[in-house]
Amino acid sequence: MTSEPQPAAEPATRPTASEQDVVILSGLSGGGKTAASKLFEDLGYTVVDNLPAELLPELADLVASDRQRFARVAIVVDVRSGDAPIALASMRGALEGRGVRPRVVFLEAREDVLIRRFSETRHRHPLADDRGIASSILEERRRLEPIRADADVVVDTSDLSLRELRERLFSQLGTVSRPDQLAIQLISFGYKYGLPLEADLVYDVRFMQNPFYVPELRRLSGLTEPVREYVLAQDVAGRFLDMLKEFLDFAVPAYIAEGKSRLTVALGCTGGFHRSIVMAEELATWLRERDYGPVAVFHRELERP
Repeated sequence: MTSEPQPAAEPATRPTASEQDVVILSGLSGGGKTAASKLFEDLGYTVVDNLPAELLPELADLVASDRQRFARVAIVVDVRSGDAPIALASMRGALEGRGVRPRVVFLEAREDVLIRRFSETRHRHPLADDRGIASSILEERRRLEPIRADADVVVDTSDLSLRELRERLFSQLGTVSRPDQLAIQLISFGYKYGLPLEADLVYDVRFMQNPFYVPELRRLSGLTEPVREYVLAQDVAGRFLDMLKEFLDFAVPAYIAEGKSRLTVALGCTGGFHRSIVMAEELATWLRERDYGPVAVFHRELERP
């Protein structure tokens, strides 16, 4: 993550006991858990990090027994806890058994980004061995995959500034879906900058004519009306949206029936500034009308120079 000046955190209103907010924060070493922990602290959360796995059930007891004192809690669970999936399952089970449903956030990043972050900070990877940092990262991904698969929120921090990480976390954590709904996140991105790691479904919209080659549209984003009109005026854009809506009408109820709680759909064009943004916004409008669940939209390349 790149650093930049931070806006002042909003005052954290203290939830009532019935609104107790417990977040379990997990993810790859170097993925941004330290930065995220500080963001949670700024919003008034009590943050617990690197607690031995054996003490997690006791922490669950404490959190559940004093809901006013621990109205907002963020608990970090990762490979330092030993068998992280078992530790998280134990923590989650203990909380849910006491009527508290925690939300699990998983942070990750591309391998090259993680290697660079460890090189810059000179921190030791918790699974470091003679095989090198890349091998440690691969092993950590393998161990944490069960947590990632079951997380409520997955965020790729590879190209996020601290402000963008903050926006991603709290826009998604602020959406609460009913048991019969699916929390859907739409991401527009540019293929030239890499695929979003957190995407469940990826759609390539580079077959549409590119506004980049229209001089008066080049510097305008897909959020502007001229670019939107240019893209949607293409027959292929309408056909693509119709086919995608038909697929989601079929797939989303099936995901919900299967017990899936979140779905991340990524739409990519070359630079992530025109076509993918238009398609993501159009799809978001339709999904909200369908009321499948809360919909969040993130345009990954919007502020890229």
